[in-house]
Amino acid sequence: MGYTNLSYLNPGTVILIGIPGLEHVQFWIGFPFFVVCLVALLGNLFLLIIIPTERSLHQPMYIFLAVLAATDLGLCLAIAPKMLAIFWFGLCSMAFDACLTQLFFIHALQGMESGVLLAMAFDRYVAICDPLRHTAVLTPLFLLRIVLVVAIRATVLVGILPILLKRLQRFHSVVIVHSYCEHMAVVKLAAEDVRINKSYGLFVAFVILGFDMIFVFISYILIFRAVFRLPQKEARSKAFNTCTAHIVVFLEFYILAFFSFFSHRFGHVSPYVHILLSTIYLLLPPALNPIVYGVKTKEIRKWVVQIFVLKSNTQ
Repeated sequence: MGYTNLSYLNPGTVILIGIPGLEHVQFWIGFPFFVVCLVALLGNLFLLIIIPTERSLHQPMYIFLAVLAATDLGLCLAIAPKMLAIFWFGLCSMAFDACLTQLFFIHALQGMESGVLLAMAFDRYVAICDPLRHTAVLTPLFLLRIVLVVAIRATVLVGILPILLKRLQRFHSVVIVHSYCEHMAVVKLAAEDVRINKSYGLFVAFVILGFDMIFVFISYILIFRAVFRLPQKEARSKAFNTCTAHIVVFLEFYILAFFSFFSHRFGHVSPYVHILLSTIYLLLPPALNPIVYGVKTKEIRKWVVQIFVLKSNTQ
């Protein structure tokens, strides 16, 4: 299908082409992404059922994990339906307002996920560096305040992105070279001065992702310093073991996030490589997080075993 470079005034519809250069194999690419989304949906639903049910998991770390699971569910639901509709059925058109709505939810949920990872790092810091005050510091009211601050920060900062895009009127194209509505991909369509949009997008990325990453690193420097000061090797191993799941989740999120962010703005990678990586960045962590925590958490493993044993006994 060919598209022209005419000027569009207040377009009502945009067209998402999926993965440029790979249109002929998008149908097949959709299947591994579907499997990843299915694993993410089932795994995170599973966590949202287990954590409220299992009393031994009513601890700050697992309450934050439940919030992370809800955020990951939201990300999958915001991206997967339209992306798979493009890949499998060629349904490329999308209302411009719906595109801005998708953009808001994707980036807001990304911001919330980053904030929850910072909250989990703070929980590990208090648990290891000041264990006697852990219960006194991370009270239910304090946890609620943290979750509200994380949600409000992401909603307010990201909420300005679609407002700034909505004020733009002239576009040189309505074809978004992406599989979902990503901020910079939409900004590039504008035929007006978009310096404010680009600058504010960078500001949001650094205020949320940059700020959170710096403080997670600081938390783990203090944690490792406290762990290596423990006199017994067994105590050091046990303390470090409580952090490994969070470290894995933190690394997978931020490494993929910054590679996707910088390659889109400053890199010279092929568009299909960037789009594949940015889609993997959004969908792979939600699928891996329940697996990582399921492997590392005895109570979650026990529930999984019970469910499968019960299933096999009823057959």
